Amino acid sequence: MARGQRKTIEEKIAEKEELILALRTRLKSEQLELETLYKEKRDKDLDGINQILEESGLNVVEASEILQEYIRTHVSEQQPA
Repeated sequence: MARGQRKTIEEKIAEKEELILALRTRLKSEQLELETLYKEKRDKDLDGINQILEESGLNVVEASEILQEYIRTHVSEQQPA
């Protein structure tokens, strides 16, 4: 059975370089899409927090103080005596 013409080493190298370039481009595109999804999630979380603040009538400083107190109390309860 006759085989097709064999590729030269230069052709094989060129194909691998093209493949790597395409993969890098794809990876960059996927990374940008992932960053966009992280930003969307962060924005959604912040919207939820803003809604809680508006409904409760608390401002950011008050909410921060409440959370800090909760953390101090919660952390001290978890530490062994």
